[in-house]
Amino acid sequence: MEHSKHTSLKDLARVLGVSIPTVSRALKDSPDISRDLCEQAKRLAQEMNYRPNPFAMSLRKNTPRIIGVIVPDIVTHFFASILSGIEDTAVANGYFVIITTSHESYEHEKRNIENLVNMRVEGIIACLSQEMTDYSHWAALADINMPLILFDRVCLTDRFSSVVADGEQSARAATQHLLDTGSRRVAFIGGANHLDIVKRRKHGYLEALRDNRIPIEKELVVCRKIDYEEGKAATESLLALPQPPDAILAMNDTLAFAAMEVIKSHGLRIPQDVALIGYTDEQHANYVEPKLSAVCHQTYQMGQTACHLLIDRLKGDKTVRQVVVPTSLQIRESSVKEG
Repeated sequence: MEHSKHTSLKDLARVLGVSIPTVSRALKDSPDISRDLCEQAKRLAQEMNYRPNPFAMSLRKNTPRIIGVIVPDIVTHFFASILSGIEDTAVANGYFVIITTSHESYEHEKRNIENLVNMRVEGIIACLSQEMTDYSHWAALADINMPLILFDRVCLTDRFSSVVADGEQSARAATQHLLDTGSRRVAFIGGANHLDIVKRRKHGYLEALRDNRIPIEKELVVCRKIDYEEGKAATESLLALPQPPDAILAMNDTLAFAAMEVIKSHGLRIPQDVALIGYTDEQHANYVEPKLSAVCHQTYQMGQTACHLLIDRLKGDKTVRQVVVPTSLQIRESSVKEG
């Protein structure tokens, strides 16, 4: 089934039996159009789900076509690098990118979707916000045949193609590394449990513990929110335990740097007292003291892949694909205990 055609002024004019300029004026309550026709035009526009197109001028020949992107933020290097991959690929294929941010807000996310649909973008690439509580606003895009590609934090993978990192495998390998290098009580700091990305990484961490026949202790697993202050609070609660951890796996860069600050504030040494591994592709991992061991994403490639999937979809490929972009564990100074 082809991507549903948006209702146009021409469609309204044909049904009403009047000219396109007349319909346009009727929808704007022009005084030279009868009140009856104005009401008919508005009622029909609502019935046919007509949306004014602010980008009508961009339909001229040689003007780039438009795709929309929704990200939780554009401050972190993680999302900035993914956006670079998306935009470079889009431009190379004749598309213009509109970038919107949800600021990790469910309501912002829904508004962004509505705005992008109203702008008549040809397709959307998105990462879910942390506050996402249901998938109805995403499912609705399938109902109107709006192409959607999800990345990093995903949902409805039976309906939409997605691009993710190898969360379970990478967390399992990172946890195993901590155990192999002298750590015994490894804690996990994650985000909200309803997020697919948190589930995958936590599962990998737990599997590594099972592989090594280490009992799972619920108090060593703190999953709240992907936020710097929440990361600090999580680390404080871990260090306050009667038997605090001697290692922490933090599921993203924000939480890793928060954990590092708190560990140091307690006068503890990294990695001798508490070893630490984060998830980051940031150069910052090399700038902190000690240098942070981290699971590194190929973020630019994730962005490229997501954009290629959308362009394939726009060209008529209806195959739903789940692409896993491999990560690499970069061992630096923060994870290997001496002796």
